[in-house]
Amino acid sequence: MLNTLAPTSTPAGSANRKIAQAGRTVLFRVLRCDGPGKPSRWEEFKVPVPPGANVISCLQHIAANPVTTAGVRTTPVVWDSGCLEEVCGACTMVINGKVRQSCSCLIDDHAPREGDVITLEPMSKFPIIRDLWVDRERLFHNLRRVRAWVPIDGTYSLGAGPRENPDTQGTRYKLSECMSCGCCLEACPQFNHEASPESWDTAFVGAHAISQARLFNMHETGKVLAGERLDELAGPGGVNECGNAQNCVKVCPKHIPLTESIAAMGRAVTIHAVKKFFLG
Repeated sequence: MLNTLAPTSTPAGSANRKIAQAGRTVLFRVLRCDGPGKPSRWEEFKVPVPPGANVISCLQHIAANPVTTAGVRTTPVVWDSGCLEEVCGACTMVINGKVRQSCSCLIDDHAPREGDVITLEPMSKFPIIRDLWVDRERLFHNLRRVRAWVPIDGTYSLGAGPRENPDTQGTRYKLSECMSCGCCLEACPQFNHEASPESWDTAFVGAHAISQARLFNMHETGKVLAGERLDELAGPGGVNECGNAQNCVKVCPKHIPLTESIAAMGRAVTIHAVKKFFLG
């Protein structure tokens, strides 16, 4: 599903697709950093690749055998991961220059020949914790900015929920697949990596938060906070600061219609502002 996002891949079933060599060794170039504020360095590792291996399994091999191509024993590479089935969004990194999920990046597709190279870098829009592991707190902070939740009155049974037509349900289901991976933010030129925590509330909120605001504004219960979400998106760092680069929708691993969400919320913010002007 994701192979068309990477420059080294070819569509499934293509006549020109290379057949992966069995028993091959792939060179992994990893950009490493020992901690926040420390210098980065490149290290290279040769990894024997079994059929069906993904980037995570190769990183596990490196962790068990942390010896570089120069024969120097080093520390195991640090990365973040959770579900290993493209649901949690934790294993995002830049692979061969393209941001994506490392659990679904198959080596057979991206390095099918002996001696092929896989380059791994951490996302550049978030603070480094160590190696390929970054701090995505700003991503979740921006979800809190737009109240990306459905408010409920207690934990007791509230009875049957509101009915929903199939078209709305289909749209909301697609939007709900967002896993807060950060791919859209890494690719976005408006998402400034230099923003300090003190400026997060006025910096660009990001496509993920705009799309989640749309998701919950379409929910019959969640729309009780629709005005607050629209007020946030109308302010500094809101939907009007999107530069329409459309990079976000190109790299989204779930193919969420992020640009449609940005357009929809832009219209909603305008209508909301006009109503407030005339009605108070």
